[in-house]
Amino acid sequence: MNHSNCNSLAEQEQLIEKLELFEIQGRDKRGRRILRVIGKFLPSRVLSSEALNKYLSEKIFSKLGDGPFSVVYVHTGVERSENFPGISTLRCIYDAIPTPIKENLEAVYFLHPGLQARLFLATFGRFLFSGGLYGKLKYVTRLDFLWDHIRRKDIEIPEFVYDHDEALEYRPMMDYGIESDHPRHYGAPVMDSPVSSYSMRCIS
Repeated sequence: MNHSNCNSLAEQEQLIEKLELFEIQGRDKRGRRILRVIGKFLPSRVLSSEALNKYLSEKIFSKLGDGPFSVVYVHTGVERSENFPGISTLRCIYDAIPTPIKENLEAVYFLHPGLQARLFLATFGRFLFSGGLYGKLKYVTRLDFLWDHIRRKDIEIPEFVYDHDEALEYRPMMDYGIESDHPRHYGAPVMDSPVSSYSMRCIS
């Protein structure tokens, strides 16, 4: 992950806090605590894996407690040049997660995955995420489907996610990369060729 040498760990942690990249909010319909992650808010160019690991360890994992939890990862508006930290960094972050936390994670709801994210995970998912995490991944193409698992009032979803979801209803081919949303509207990128899909935007 590219990051500026002038950004100290403390400054990077303050940035993560300010952006509200990670938030523990409410419970899903099975009573599990929810860790909400907004992929679009990840400034991968200025954050190091060390800063992310330190923040997660001190501010997030300690608050999750000992019980099971789920992750709602919002992929809406993620662009590979801005929000994708890179394969090696993803693996570094995952490896740094304590084993009890990994064992307590029971589901990852991946909202608005898109074709490129699906291709990436189909190719690298099992390599990146050992211990059965890949099998806990649940693609959620619409917010209405997310509400089947999550109490709507228990989680805050940014307005741009609702806007994008509405656009998908009118332009369903965006789900498959056949038609791309205009970047001026939601910050979504133009579909790349299949050859470049392996260096694409994806989960953090």
